[in-house]
Parts: sequence; structure tokens; C-alpha cells
Amino acid sequence: LALQALGMSAPPPEDRRVGLYHLAFEVETLGDLAEARERLTRARSLVGASDHGVSKSLYAKDPDGIEFELLWNVPASEYGSRPEAVVEKLEPLDLEGEIASRGAGARSAGGSG
Repeated sequence: LALQALGMSAPPPEDRRVGLYHLAFEVETLGDLAEARERLTRARSLVGASDHGVSKSLYAKDPDGIEFELLWNVPASEYGSRPEAVVEKLEPLDLEGEIASRGAGARSAGGSG
């Protein structure tokens, strides 16, 4: 993922205007999410981190102010056939706690292998 500014002529994002809200990219492992957090922090791009129950997410902004999300999807076996039971969850992300309980190599539900 490369974050590049478009230049001074690009209009900034505006509230209440039709357009892209944000993009989401799935990472393969919790370790990948932790590494991304470090890089985004160093780049001063990280703007938030949330535990949504069905996913663990980092939020950042690119140089043009467009928000993007990096997420790790929780295996469906942990919430069964009722993702709506946990989808409304919104809590601070404890990434260290997730890695301690699942392992840095824990694969995202959408990941291969």
C-alpha cells in the first residue's frame, strides 16, 4: 500500500458530499495488523483502533485525508451463524491482548490456509 499526495490542486474531502468514505483492506494475520499499526504510527497516519466483535480494525488517513481501514476478521466459528449478535460491538482494540490469546500468526477468517 503506497500513500501518496495528489498535489496542491486536489480538493480536500468535504463532509456531506457524495464520494468515497473509506476503503478497507484485510490483513492475513494479527501479527500483520500489529506491524501495520507500528508503521502507521510512525507515519503519523493512525487515527483509531476498534474491536467490532467480528473484526479488529485500525483506521488511518492517507496524505489527502481519505480514511482507510486495515482489518483482521474473526473466524466465524467464534460467533456462529449470528454475526449480528456481535456486529454492533464497538470497543477499543486491545491488540496485545488479542495476540496473547490467539497468537500473532492467527489467520483472518478471509485469509487463505
